[in-house]
Amino acid sequence: MEQTLKRILCIEDEPEMIDLIRLILGRKGFDVHGAPGGVEGIKMVREMKPDLVLLDLMMPDMDGWEVYQQMKAEPTTRDIPVIVVTAKAQNIDKVLGLHIAKVDDYIAKPFSPQELMESVEKVFSK
Repeated sequence: MEQTLKRILCIEDEPEMIDLIRLILGRKGFDVHGAPGGVEGIKMVREMKPDLVLLDLMMPDMDGWEVYQQMKAEPTTRDIPVIVVTAKAQNIDKVLGLHIAKVDDYIAKPFSPQELMESVEKVFSK
């Protein structure tokens, strides 16, 4: 029984964070790609149509909310689930993310590998 690898795109301006996420999720059999910022990220989302996007909010070129809005505005990328991964962990941001913007989940940095896996598995089991 051949299971296709789930493709995950991590849009994040810190290369070390992309490497960490690739390490954690790669060990669980996910195909993880990284985009070094919002502009590159939205381009890669359009090209590869990943199964999931892990999205940092604070990036210098285009912030995560802008990437999210562009994704949700396009019919071809609108249904791709998004987990926000950010150091902006104030409750108001979480409320905005989960209830107003309707992101699929929200993880605060620093996070544990377990937290990341649980969030990804939760989204894929929906």
